[in-house]
Amino acid sequence: MHMHQIAELIEAYGYWAVLFGTLLEGESVLLLAGFAAHRGYLDLATVMGVAVFGSFIGDQLWFYLGRRHGNKILERFPRYTARAARAQELLSRYHTPLILAVRFLYGLRMVLPFTIGMSQISTLRFQALNLAGAVIWSIAIASAGYLFGNAVEYILGDLRHYEKSLLIILAVLAFAIWFFTRPRRA
Repeated sequence: MHMHQIAELIEAYGYWAVLFGTLLEGESVLLLAGFAAHRGYLDLATVMGVAVFGSFIGDQLWFYLGRRHGNKILERFPRYTARAARAQELLSRYHTPLILAVRFLYGLRMVLPFTIGMSQISTLRFQALNLAGAVIWSIAIASAGYLFGNAVEYILGDLRHYEKSLLIILAVLAFAIWFFTRPRRA
């Protein structure tokens, strides 16, 4: 596949990849999108906006699932009970900071909003803190990908010669990060 074909794919589907990636966990996709924005294939502000939306909606879905069906789900899948108990313990100690930082906590990324939904925290409070956290996370991670592009360009010069290799390396690195930080089944 030639670089112009890869560029066309990124331009055509990049924002969709950011949206679907951030609905789940999305650090890898968002880092790559930040790099693609540095290369001019995507707009950095749009990447951040799409990431805020996807991340916010994803965590809201987990929150509502916990609010509505939390106990039934834990009864059906008892292997998640320990993680939910750990999340409840953290929530009781670090209420607001935990909700703001939920996206940065690997292994608890989905269980925390679910557990928060099972708690007494109001929906409006969670929505406000979830939105603030989504903004902070999206700006930080997309900017990291963008700044990575700046750093590599500073070191290597014109990236056009290395662009395909860098995208492949970033994709492999992003997959490795996802693979080694994802929660393991008990």
